[in-house]
Amino acid sequence: MAKNDILNGEFFINGDTACAEGAISAGCRFFAGYPITPATEVAERMSERMPQVGGVFIQMEDEIASMNAILGASWAGMKAMTATSGPGFSLMMENIGLGVMLETPCVVVDVQRAGPSTGLPTLVAQGDMMQARWGAHGHYEIIALVPDSPQEMFDLTIQAFNFSEKYRVPVLLMADEAVGHMSEKVVISEINPKELVSRPRPKVTPDKYLPYDSKKGLVTPMAVAGEGYRFHVTGLTHDDRGYPTMTAEAQDKLVRRLVDKVRLNIKDITRVEEISIADAEVVVVSYGITARIARYAVQKAREEGIKAGLLRLITVWPFADERIKELAALVKAFVVPEINYGQIVREVERCAGGKAHVKSLPHMGGAVPLPDMILQAIREEA
Repeated sequence: MAKNDILNGEFFINGDTACAEGAISAGCRFFAGYPITPATEVAERMSERMPQVGGVFIQMEDEIASMNAILGASWAGMKAMTATSGPGFSLMMENIGLGVMLETPCVVVDVQRAGPSTGLPTLVAQGDMMQARWGAHGHYEIIALVPDSPQEMFDLTIQAFNFSEKYRVPVLLMADEAVGHMSEKVVISEINPKELVSRPRPKVTPDKYLPYDSKKGLVTPMAVAGEGYRFHVTGLTHDDRGYPTMTAEAQDKLVRRLVDKVRLNIKDITRVEEISIADAEVVVVSYGITARIARYAVQKAREEGIKAGLLRLITVWPFADERIKELAALVKAFVVPEINYGQIVREVERCAGGKAHVKSLPHMGGAVPLPDMILQAIREEA
């Protein structure tokens, strides 16, 4: 394969490999990671492909260092990514929070496995969904996408990079072991450069540059280290120059902007897929591999004359609050299957606000739920 050769065509590959290729197509040229099941194949693919496309691959000593490395690479002007699973995701949390505070574009892939702790390293789960939202301390917003196929592992990795660059935030790709390890046809087509987003760059001379000057918008221009711009970045509450400012007023101004640049763009960020929703009386809300199983259960329910529909969450964070609220006024019930003991179901309950019954359908992990379990829950709520 020639240098700078980006794949183009149809391939039979697993989700982890598709994720790596999506990153390359998005312009990622730096990957730092530490091997961990079931995300290791992402790193393996990147270790092979980064040198081929003129990028850099580094195997770090652990996940803490991996997260640090991609933050540094991003400030050096690179599109950067890492990949991990449960225990590694926990180790990355402090520096994900740092990435939020520094407004650093990067992508973190979590191919979820069963926990807590070491759990079942090779088997499926969706137990990191709330950790994705609240794992780092302090208040912030996060963007998290959830693929349900190898094709979406490719497509949503590109979308994750676009979001990270557009809003200057770390973006999470919350896959699961089943999607990461399943092999299917993945169509990799040439990406129009106009479809790829790059972070806003300063339009002023270095002597006039302020790293966090938000007078012209919530997302501030980002200089690249080594280009002559003087800047200071810190995890401390800081002013427009990036210098620490230990006041409640500075905290309010900064954190409010960090939150608002996601909250005020929810319509641009949030994505769902709706199947047979128009006349549905029972709506299954699901994501990832569980949504594929739920799709079949909804189809079987329809064949039985039950008005069932599927709301598949593609963006889990920010949550699809408004759509759930709209549906709650129209349907009898929501059924929420997920491979954990009930996490996203709490968000559905919050948004439903008692207007529609919400049934949790938890599965502890290690295997996917059976479609008959979901079908039976639909029958009970119809």
